[in-house]
Amino acid sequence: MKSSRNDFYVFYRKIARRFFGSALASVAVVIALYLFLWKERFGGWLVSVIEFIGQMDHEEAFLFYHYNFRGYKEIFFAAAIVVIFLILLLLLFRWLTKYFREINSGIDSLLTEDAHKIALSPEMLPFECKLNTVKQKLKQQKEAAELAERRKDELVMYLAHDIRTPLTSVIGYLSLLNENTHMPETERARDVRIALDKACRLDRMVNEFFEITRYHSKQIKLEKQPVDLYYMLMQLRDEFLPAFTTHNHTVLLELDENMTIYADPEKIARAFGNILKNASAYSYPDTSITVSAAQSESYTSIIFQNKGKTIPAEKINALFDKFYRLDEARISDTGGTGLGLAIAKEIVLLHGGMIEARSAQETITFIIKLPLS
Repeated sequence: MKSSRNDFYVFYRKIARRFFGSALASVAVVIALYLFLWKERFGGWLVSVIEFIGQMDHEEAFLFYHYNFRGYKEIFFAAAIVVIFLILLLLLFRWLTKYFREINSGIDSLLTEDAHKIALSPEMLPFECKLNTVKQKLKQQKEAAELAERRKDELVMYLAHDIRTPLTSVIGYLSLLNENTHMPETERARDVRIALDKACRLDRMVNEFFEITRYHSKQIKLEKQPVDLYYMLMQLRDEFLPAFTTHNHTVLLELDENMTIYADPEKIARAFGNILKNASAYSYPDTSITVSAAQSESYTSIIFQNKGKTIPAEKINALFDKFYRLDEARISDTGGTGLGLAIAKEIVLLHGGMIEARSAQETITFIIKLPLS
């Protein structure tokens, strides 16, 4: 509150100075009229004026002055005070209106999305700062809305692309099976297996899409409990062992075996699993994926590191975007859905935690921070 008063002090001081100046001017004018019309040093001069204008002698002019001015001095003073006060008040309002015109001009600049910075009078600096802050926020909101609209269009495009690829394969193989009734049994079995694989992939993609939508809209409720972190990671390592052995990857757990976290076991395991699968997909062959953990006063940090091609800085933040893959060609059959890291991020955020990625010197690092309670 004190800071707010200080912000408007210059504006307040200028208005107060102008108001008290007007009041003093009113008093000065009334005093001048009194001295001019009723005091002897000015009364004689006024009598001379009446003599000249009315072509009267001195005595007639003095009587006219006495009965018409001095005899009604209370009424004259009251009228003079009212008139002077109204004139000065109108001048004060006219002066204040200048500030309203400036604010109105600033608001017009907001509505017309003028690129120029809003500038007001020096004493209006607090209003100028607030209008420019609102202008900047409106600009940011517009850019965010445009970005969201672009991402929505990209989301639809990517989803249509990724669904169309396996769907086309399913339709193609099923058409072959339908048209070629005399196909050898071995070929038929092969085509059925391929069509089934593509259909299962399509099913996984649709399920993941609905899953991340539910996470993003906060429709999923967590059931938090103490979780044995070392045991969970060991289970995940064993579960993904076939994928790791494909390129001769190993997973090293470098953390306290008694370390626990407070989380939803199923959801957080999904997040860890997605990061491990991503690490395996983008690691050099015959390398290790290291998982370590540390606890501070507020957070438990779980760190995943793997050796792979350094990711450019401009692509790091995009890793958690929906449908993003480092493979710009977006070959659906050779990669995941592009939703794994996005789902991991939504799960971590739902836990009140943070997730970030780093890449330097052919080392890729994912850091998850979960609150202790």
